[in-house]
Amino acid sequence: MSGARDRLLAALEAADEPAATAVVLRLLDSGAPLEELLLDVVADVQVEIGLRWQRNLWTTAQEHAATSIVERIIGVAGAREARPVTRGHVVLACLDGEWHAVPPRIVAEVLRLRGWRVEFLGASVPVGHLVAHLHEHGPDAVALSCTLSSSLPRADQVATACLGTGTPVLVGGLGFGVDGRWARALGLDACAPTATAAAELLEQPRWSRTAPAAARRDVDPEHAALRARRAELVGAALSAAVPGSPLPPEVLLEDAGHLVDHLAASLYVDDPGLFGSFVDWNADAQAARGVPPSAAVDAMTAMSRVLRDHPRALRHLDHGLDVLRTSS
Repeated sequence: MSGARDRLLAALEAADEPAATAVVLRLLDSGAPLEELLLDVVADVQVEIGLRWQRNLWTTAQEHAATSIVERIIGVAGAREARPVTRGHVVLACLDGEWHAVPPRIVAEVLRLRGWRVEFLGASVPVGHLVAHLHEHGPDAVALSCTLSSSLPRADQVATACLGTGTPVLVGGLGFGVDGRWARALGLDACAPTATAAAELLEQPRWSRTAPAAARRDVDPEHAALRARRAELVGAALSAAVPGSPLPPEVLLEDAGHLVDHLAASLYVDDPGLFGSFVDWNADAQAARGVPPSAAVDAMTAMSRVLRDHPRALRHLDHGLDVLRTSS
């Protein structure tokens, strides 16, 4: 299917929705299984879209346009194959503030193809609305998608709220780490790295309508202090920005916020590797936009001055600095 992948990418680059849709429908007409098409072509293309944005080969507008077309293509392709419901009822949702809806949409289609009744609530679902929906409809499981590791504290809160309704919780997405390590750090042992893994987990007999009680998490004073000082930390990171940066002010503000939020999340799960992973990824994205690694070093050094009385936060910041020094 490599030729189809290339044709689909070319159509998406041109924002040619009819051509992109035709590529996928021709594959289905030729006998390609829908699940294989979604996992081996559509998901792979979506990863490439993200990489092209990260490497500054596509603008944010191009990435958004291509992703919107991919979402509609998944719907069109899914509508071509009706499957009877032979299993239970699963609700899927992105965390509040999470807008990467393509991966969970693919999971939803794979589960539907395997006989599940699936409700995909979409991107950025407020926890109150999600909990009310679970109470009203009583699904057999709820699956939560987290793409950004900075959302892990929110993922913990949402999972706890869902478990409080008696609904078993399945989680997935890159935000939990490629091997699900940060899901386990939150006490969430049902983490699926892929759509296939999600389907296989749900097919296990462990999934019953009675969910285990959520474990109570002690308040981490350093994490709480960092969150309370978020505006001060963002300001410190911005103050270190070099005049004449190639990034516009609104992007500099957003980047500073991401830096602080990932530091907070790494404290929350007590793993400096989380912050280091983000710093490494962010350095690649910024380098593609003409921003030198020294900019991040300066921002993190300014943050460390604010957090001089927070030893764990300083340890996580030092790990991020080590990552930058090693990669530069």
